[in-house]
Amino acid sequence: MALIVQKYGGTSVADLDKIRKIAQKLALLQKKGNQLVVVVSAMGKTTDALVEMIYDLSDNPPERELDMLLSTGEQVSIALLSTALESLGVKAVSLTGPQAGMLTDSKHSRSKILNIDPKRIMEELSQGKVVVVAGFQGADQKGEITTLGRGGSDTTAVALAAALKADVCEIYTDVSGIFTIDPNMVKNARKLSFISYDEMLELANLGAKVMHPRAVEYGKRYKVKIHVRSSFSEEEGTIIREVTSLEEKFMVSGIACDVNLAKMAIIGVPDQPGIAAQIFTRIANAGINVDLIVQSIRKEQENDILFTVNKDDLPKTLSILNDVSDQIGAKEIYHDENVAKISIIGAGMANSPGVAAAMFKALADKEINIEIISTSEIKVSCLIKKDKINLAAETVHDTFMLGEGRLPLM
Repeated sequence: MALIVQKYGGTSVADLDKIRKIAQKLALLQKKGNQLVVVVSAMGKTTDALVEMIYDLSDNPPERELDMLLSTGEQVSIALLSTALESLGVKAVSLTGPQAGMLTDSKHSRSKILNIDPKRIMEELSQGKVVVVAGFQGADQKGEITTLGRGGSDTTAVALAAALKADVCEIYTDVSGIFTIDPNMVKNARKLSFISYDEMLELANLGAKVMHPRAVEYGKRYKVKIHVRSSFSEEEGTIIREVTSLEEKFMVSGIACDVNLAKMAIIGVPDQPGIAAQIFTRIANAGINVDLIVQSIRKEQENDILFTVNKDDLPKTLSILNDVSDQIGAKEIYHDENVAKISIIGAGMANSPGVAAAMFKALADKEINIEIISTSEIKVSCLIKKDKINLAAETVHDTFMLGEGRLPLM
């Protein structure tokens, strides 16, 4: 008998027929002797509809009320799935995040999990029930409803699996696993049978949408076995796990592409200590994540600073930079939305000289110019023009023969 945590996203519970199918699948699993905790998201586009409604009433709704509203989407899903299970003769109980013991901090719309008390869940499991938990939500120490932000249901599921010491956490999505690259971009993208936590974390941070970085971080920290698989088929997906054997480390495992970026440049910045800190502290205080950063010497006593942000943060970033540039005496602010990032990721990259050179040559052979380069032990990222991203994706995927199989260490 196994203790299994499953998570179903919005597309998986988009309508009553899909909810019935999930209930039937869960009934069969429980019949085999498994204990089941099921985390669900809001149905389909419910969250988007709720956001639209509250913003029709206010351009700046109170964060507390926004969380109160958005948390209702998951409550609809858990009640319906529990009812569907009961109709099949399976004992079930629905729990909100707070009822499931999910304690968070007080940052509305982006709260973090502080602790999980699984006592209630364990009690319900001991009574032979399937426990259906609302993802994406919890409560702070004052009992205020909070939401976890983008990818919150993934995070809920993996965190519950850690707290319950589950045998596996199964993340059901509309794709059949983790691929070497987005199959919509490259036709011969290949599904991976496994991937390391570190590789998946890099992919998630670099633009891959299948798993949220916070969920992968929980998995790595608590050694949770994560199985990413399709809601619509029974085929095996991709296992995210620790990889320690050299035989399982590959030169390049996958490629991530991100087109939702803007390149920022501060031209003619005085070459003085503390200038970069002043700029990026202001940006950080506004809750804006900065990715690629390059500082270059413009001329004596002056630098140019280039970096990228999410395109959604462009207006806020421009406002900050225009303010800061006057204070520090910069000469010009420049931005470009016609950019994209392509990244290669591989746990064995650190032991494989020439990987970056091979990527750069592949792009050069197709006359794709590289604007910014960023590297770490297991990734190389290049900023290029957005209209070249599909060509770059196919070229780099073919260069490392990812459609045929991951290249081992060289």
